[in-house]
Amino acid sequence: GEAGFAAEAARYHLYVALICPWASRTLIGRTLKGLEEVISVSIVEPELSAEGWRFAQPDPINGATYMHEIYTKADPEVSGRATVPVLWDKTLGTIVNNESADILRMLNSGFGELASNQYYLYPETFRAEIDALNDYIYPRLNNGVYRAGFATTQQAYDEAYADVFEALDTLEDKLEGKSFLFGEALTETDIRAFVTLVRFDAAYHGLFKTNLKRIADYPNLQAYMLRVLDVPGVRATVDIDHIKRGY
Repeated sequence: GEAGFAAEAARYHLYVALICPWASRTLIGRTLKGLEEVISVSIVEPELSAEGWRFAQPDPINGATYMHEIYTKADPEVSGRATVPVLWDKTLGTIVNNESADILRMLNSGFGELASNQYYLYPETFRAEIDALNDYIYPRLNNGVYRAGFATTQQAYDEAYADVFEALDTLEDKLEGKSFLFGEALTETDIRAFVTLVRFDAAYHGLFKTNLKRIADYPNLQAYMLRVLDVPGVRATVDIDHIKRGY
């Protein structure tokens, strides 16, 4: 409810791409917090067009064909890439936020009684550890696969490749005897890890040449990925066809 953005049903709209791990974080958060009837969603096509993310049909909220039109509506002077996710305020006609980490925490704790309390994704007990593991995972794994895939020198690729498998080895060890990264409770860090793991064998292993191992070769990580996938509502946020088409 800060800065004029009150927690209200049917006020907010989430723009996502099912191919995108960052956007998928927010889609999973929306599901786990029981906000499907509170926050509406638009999904862009998996393939990037010459004008960036494109809607298969004109966006029902703003009538846009391309994601960049949403950004321009919020700020006619905007420049740069039009990324997803985007949390849109239908009342004020503007972007609330386009950073997945921020949006995920807004969904977790910003909607009060409108949200389910079955999952609390950023528990105070583990906040320091969550922040530390997030900071470890992001450059090495979440972004590490992209650093490898888009490397322009052999050295950059080698460094990214090493980081990816160091992170996977670390998570494999951390999950020994646990259901989730911090024990039996699902947290935002599990969502951050899962969205990369579920794309790994289908896309990153081959296309980005992060091919030392597959997730299927890690017993704990494979079981963990399937465990998160089986959390009610999560499977519906994963579209392997979109992922394969987009990558």
